[in-house]
Amino acid sequence: MKLGLVIYSDDAETVWNAFRLGVFSLKHGDAVSAFLLGKGVEAQSLDSEKFKVSEMMGQFVAASGGLLACGTCLKLRHTEDAGMCALSTLEDLHRLVRDSDKVLTF
Repeated sequence: MKLGLVIYSDDAETVWNAFRLGVFSLKHGDAVSAFLLGKGVEAQSLDSEKFKVSEMMGQFVAASGGLLACGTCLKLRHTEDAGMCALSTLEDLHRLVRDSDKVLTF
């Protein structure tokens, strides 16, 4: 299955769980891509004592998950550093939605 994750939350627990599902799915043979949109582009800065979001994101990437970040959303936050994410566009989000068997939003 091709799974698409659209992450637009800046809640550490929500984002951590989204990537946790992504890692689990990748380990079970699914293809998974995640797109950080809106507040979701802040994901790498959401680490807390309980929820190590950046660590889970690293596991996701290491397991061959595709990770994209909205370039416009980053610019609105006065940053163009997508960190471990590929800087992306609305066209990339459209492609993720179009090509996925299932799309989940967080």
